[in-house]
Amino acid sequence: MRTLLAALAVTTMLAGPSQATSIFPLDRATILVGSPFDFKAEFDGNIKQEDVRVTVNGQDYKAVFGKDIEFVASEKGKEDKDLGSAVLLRGLTITVPGSYKVEVAAGSQTKSVTWDVYGTAAAPKAKNIIFLLGDGLSVAHRTGARLLSKGMTEGKANGRLNMDDLDHMAFIGTSATDAIATDSANTMSAYMTGHKTAVNALGVYADRTPASLDDPKVETIAEALRRASKKSIGVVSTAEIEDATPAAVVSHTRKRADKADIAGMFYGVKPDIILGGGSAYFLPKSTPGSKRKDDTDYIQLFKDAGYAIATDKTELAAANGTNTGKILGLFHTGNMDTVLDRNFLKKGTVSKFPNQPGLEDMAKVALDQLSKNPEGFFLMVEGASIDKMSHPMDWDRSLYETIEFDKVVGLAREFAKTHPDTLVIATGDHTHGVSIIGTIDDDKPGTEMREKVGTYAEAGFPNYEDKDGDGYPDKVDVSKRLAVFASNYPDYYETFRPKMDGPFEPAIQNEKKEYVANPAYKDIPGAVFREGNLPRSADTAVHAVDDIVLQATGPGAEGFKGYMEESDVYKVLVDAFALGAAAPQKAQMQ
Repeated sequence: MRTLLAALAVTTMLAGPSQATSIFPLDRATILVGSPFDFKAEFDGNIKQEDVRVTVNGQDYKAVFGKDIEFVASEKGKEDKDLGSAVLLRGLTITVPGSYKVEVAAGSQTKSVTWDVYGTAAAPKAKNIIFLLGDGLSVAHRTGARLLSKGMTEGKANGRLNMDDLDHMAFIGTSATDAIATDSANTMSAYMTGHKTAVNALGVYADRTPASLDDPKVETIAEALRRASKKSIGVVSTAEIEDATPAAVVSHTRKRADKADIAGMFYGVKPDIILGGGSAYFLPKSTPGSKRKDDTDYIQLFKDAGYAIATDKTELAAANGTNTGKILGLFHTGNMDTVLDRNFLKKGTVSKFPNQPGLEDMAKVALDQLSKNPEGFFLMVEGASIDKMSHPMDWDRSLYETIEFDKVVGLAREFAKTHPDTLVIATGDHTHGVSIIGTIDDDKPGTEMREKVGTYAEAGFPNYEDKDGDGYPDKVDVSKRLAVFASNYPDYYETFRPKMDGPFEPAIQNEKKEYVANPAYKDIPGAVFREGNLPRSADTAVHAVDDIVLQATGPGAEGFKGYMEESDVYKVLVDAFALGAAAPQKAQMQ
């Protein structure tokens, strides 16, 4: 057999005019050696199976891949529309690194893509990886958190965030395969698989069929760890655990809204520690509050699999004390409340879920449990509501969330001091169009809040205080606050004030199903109507396309530098664990 540093050619004859075809994985895909993935070629129009040839550098594909390609005579779309023929090969692995040029020919039409199949270091650099993800974490969030938490005197910060001193840095591009603007699903999926994909997709390439669970899969980092290591896995989030970011660690779906299915995917992989919200998708439909459409009781299934179960902060501490090594903690039916509501204002749904642990509480338990594995661990911790509060432009809540996230960065850094074989990474998945432009001074004369905004020398400094030293401002509604604004927004009323009665809802639907400014804020003294710059189908601010900042420290952190794609980050993770050095075993995806 010739070398596997080869080009894959799929050749077929089609009648009719030249039309485009699709190949998955896409052009410039980066694939970990030995990592299973699904190959698919889609053809416009129907073809005969006997007309299809698949070769690798002129050789029949079986000589290289050792398995048959499935032929699909006619893929069906909505209303049984004929989409054309396809060939599919599930669970393909390539065991030799190199550049693979893939060519699809159909009569006069041709399409070629190139795959980069890469290996890793022969020996691991790190025993543990702590991957900290501030959802939507933008530069302004970091700046605002530093100003609120540490203060500033004569132009110099009075202290530093924990993430400020992580000693390796890179700018990360966030765009999806189908758009420059992106969401949390495909961004985190790129981090956790090494493959970029489309908006709303997790662990798959988005094909043309309407079914969300049959798209070409790629291996997630959790699956790679189960295949090639004995390391423990932890997933922690303040969101629903089935939400985009935590889901990306384990799942495969074209539609991030498939949360009931994603709960099953968590059970399929069984991370050792699972902590967050979202119990509604684990409960059978007969249980009040369930969002499932079947009678599957995943909480009982996890319990039967040896997991300690926790539903509040007290039970989490008790579960940590059992030393089972396996904990499923679900502390809210939906997303958990923000730290501002949970610890200070007691708003949101805190009255219904009064004993929720914080992100720092959950991360500490995860580290306590995972660090007992002598083989090491991978832990993903998401500060979810930096993003969830930035969408409605509730800046005070989002900045308090950033402070909480930074406390977890500090926790990870402390762990790394006694476990120097730990790689710590802190980053975001995408940005928001948020900027700090000065201050808002209530003591300025007049009732027009817009006139109380100070810029340049008129800004001065905010007067937040942290007398109890907990890292959070003692009050959010101080008289001189940060002036934080979005670059993109629907129609809404800007109040220039913290939202003390609960999270902000800037726009609501009218009878035409368009989003208009929420009249609940209209009569607040000094409120200003702002005509939106987004389509009227938007109810909140949206993500920005700006690069994000990644920082890291520990063994392997030197791999982060310059500009990188999110899919490049995966290469650093698997290299740190030397996952490409292990022979493929149980090469299966859920």
